[in-house]
Amino acid sequence: MKRETLKAPTQSELEILHVLWERGPSTVKDVHETLGASKPVGYTTVLKLLQIMTVKGTVTRNEHDRAHIYEAVLPAERTKRQLAGDMLQKVFGGSASELVLHALSGRKASHEEIEEIRRLLDEYERKLP
Repeated sequence: MKRETLKAPTQSELEILHVLWERGPSTVKDVHETLGASKPVGYTTVLKLLQIMTVKGTVTRNEHDRAHIYEAVLPAERTKRQLAGDMLQKVFGGSASELVLHALSGRKASHEEIEEIRRLLDEYERKLP
């Protein structure tokens, strides 16, 4: 099965994707209001970004109603997994340990985060052949 290639979203596109993942299918107005709650952003900027994202295949647009409804094409986990995998290959030469070491050295992880990482590694290790 061929892996779909995800064009890396810009920071602004990722912010819109987060809104769509949290809210589900949304109008431009919904996305604009949600983003505007944390920082100033223009309605036409959100509209233009959603149009670009539609062309890129990152979101779909339902045009059945007067207010178009936008929806993320891929679920959050799949997008994050693919972006992380791409970064792992491009930046760290495929070395998962390099990625984790750099991520943890860049900022202090909480005790809870470290415990979650340990739990995930144990779970991952149990699934190995």
